[in-house]
Amino acid sequence: MTDRIVVVGAGGFGRETLDVIEACIGAGDSIEILGVIDSKPREIDLDRLSARRIAYLGTESDWLNEMRGDERYVVAIGSPSVRRAVAERMSETGLSPRTVIHPRAVIGSQSELGAGVVIASGVQVSTNVTLGNHVHLNPGCIIGHDALLHDYVSVNPGAIVSGSVVVGQGALLGAGSMILQGLNVGEGSTVGAAACVTKAVDAGTTVIGVPARKRSADDGF
Repeated sequence: MTDRIVVVGAGGFGRETLDVIEACIGAGDSIEILGVIDSKPREIDLDRLSARRIAYLGTESDWLNEMRGDERYVVAIGSPSVRRAVAERMSETGLSPRTVIHPRAVIGSQSELGAGVVIASGVQVSTNVTLGNHVHLNPGCIIGHDALLHDYVSVNPGAIVSGSVVVGQGALLGAGSMILQGLNVGEGSTVGAAACVTKAVDAGTTVIGVPARKRSADDGF
């Protein structure tokens, strides 16, 4: 049976997710892309959807009033907190999220993937890894053995999560960042781009630098 998929989010990651889905279709997956919904799309994003002949289906509310009821969805929004809010609203419709994995990603043995996960090209997931619901793995990131990434985690391009790391719900790991073996990254935390995490990160904090340290007002951003 063909999965009829709606992508939620017209921004950059939404269009990257469309690339993943189109690659899956090219590899033989039975998927039909119905289009994209977005409550506040930018004009440039709508132009880019039009250029690739992807339908804009309107706002979330518009589409929910028109849906048939057999669709599946992918929440393709980079911000973990916004993604969680949208996913929770979508789940109330009774529709099921769809996990999409680029054919050029590598998934190790005995790994478990939640619902609505997006895995981009060049990602390497090692053995005995657990990914929660609506986790996003951006291009080229590496997830080491026995790692656990809770719901709504975002791992940005080129980041490395070493073995036996636990990443809390809604955390964001910046591009090119590295989490060393066996550490915990707290719920809702942010690891800055290119940071190297050498000790546990507390929930709700932002760390930057090498070695990573808690960001302060003196950092100027």
